[in-house]
Amino acid sequence: MSGTTFPTSQLFPLITAVLAGAAIPIQAGANATLARTLGHPLWATVASLLVSLAAILPLLWLLKVPLPVLPAVGSDPGWMWIGGVLGVFYITAALLVAPRLGAGGFIAAVVAGQVAAALMVDHFGLAGFAVRTLTRRAWPARR
Repeated sequence: MSGTTFPTSQLFPLITAVLAGAAIPIQAGANATLARTLGHPLWATVASLLVSLAAILPLLWLLKVPLPVLPAVGSDPGWMWIGGVLGVFYITAALLVAPRLGAGGFIAAVVAGQVAAALMVDHFGLAGFAVRTLTRRAWPARR
């Protein structure tokens, strides 16, 4: 280590991210079981998203989150809606693939895809992120 300390302001986000990551294999297994029970992966995707909606609506009400300003939505880029489509893709892919690869294999493949995509997103400044050009300085020096 270089003698720097980890900022405590980053502890909660880091723990939250780790817990979110830990939830992924459990979600994949639960959704795969749901697909077997319901008879088709797409019905499991629908059910999963409906449960998500049922979980978030009371939270919005409890936290008194104001309704979105709809005119503002029209001025933002249209690609911002792709998150919902990607959510459907991820849930469906997970419940189809995780049982075949196992939890570890599935998560290893997901993490590989996440890292590759994150590097491209940062390098090209995609999806609203600032450009963070990937350079050789980002890699450890050879000795």
